[in-house]
Amino acid sequence: MFRLGQYGIDPVLPSGLGYEAAGVVEALGPDVTGLRVGDAVSVVPSFTMTDYPVHGELVLAPAHAVVVHPENLSFEEAASVWMQFITAYGGLVDLAAVRPGDTVLIPAASSGVGLAAIQIAHKAGARAIALTRTSAERRHLLDAGADAVIATAEENVVTRVHELTGGAGARVIFDPVGGPALADLVEAAAHEAVIVVYGLLDREPVQLNVGTVLFKHLTIRGFELFEITTDSRRRASAVAFVRDGLARGELTPVIDRTFPLDAIVDAHRYLEAGSQVGKIVVTLAAEENAS
Repeated sequence: MFRLGQYGIDPVLPSGLGYEAAGVVEALGPDVTGLRVGDAVSVVPSFTMTDYPVHGELVLAPAHAVVVHPENLSFEEAASVWMQFITAYGGLVDLAAVRPGDTVLIPAASSGVGLAAIQIAHKAGARAIALTRTSAERRHLLDAGADAVIATAEENVVTRVHELTGGAGARVIFDPVGGPALADLVEAAAHEAVIVVYGLLDREPVQLNVGTVLFKHLTIRGFELFEITTDSRRRASAVAFVRDGLARGELTPVIDRTFPLDAIVDAHRYLEAGSQVGKIVVTLAAEENAS
């Protein structure tokens, strides 16, 4: 989206890109504490990539964004952690306060954030219903931990959600799509549900039944990762939550495919095709830094 001019932040040319990376600390600024040369680290997106692009062989990142990740992670896994898991944490835990017994509805569930949301819902004791366009990804999503899968192009979303929840609807909805499909999510929501909209994959205008919003007492909340990662207190809570889940094996990054850095054009084309299940990782070489 950034490369196409659709991200909301204009590039300052010449421009790099990228928020996520993992590697080894080669040097530290004079006032940096808590890190050492040689540490295996990964980067929490908490800056603009016009200031600190991180897709490259040697990159510079602000110290507050650099985390010593759990030792059980490979560099490829570490490069796949913070954007997806903190986004899911922010929407589900920080904002919606997901709790045991909740049903969480997750559109675009095969994305990196969608898969992270399935895992975080389970960590909180909730049930995760994955939404995907066709049933082609049903098996992948069930294997990834979804409790149920709804193919939105083949099934009636509202009917299926009510069937799966005994008519109650979903208490938390975590949506990166927007567009006309948001109207169905409102109808599938439970009384006093929280709908967190964190993306705009469909830019078409949407007509909502305001009566449903009113009488169900719904909360519809726009959310972006950076309201968590640019707040030092909320960022620390998010990092602690994710690190704990990674160390316990409750959270595991899902990697669809890796590409070498000299094939990054192919990586972008593969990403734009939209058929991946999980993260796409670009590597310098086997067992080296990743982004």
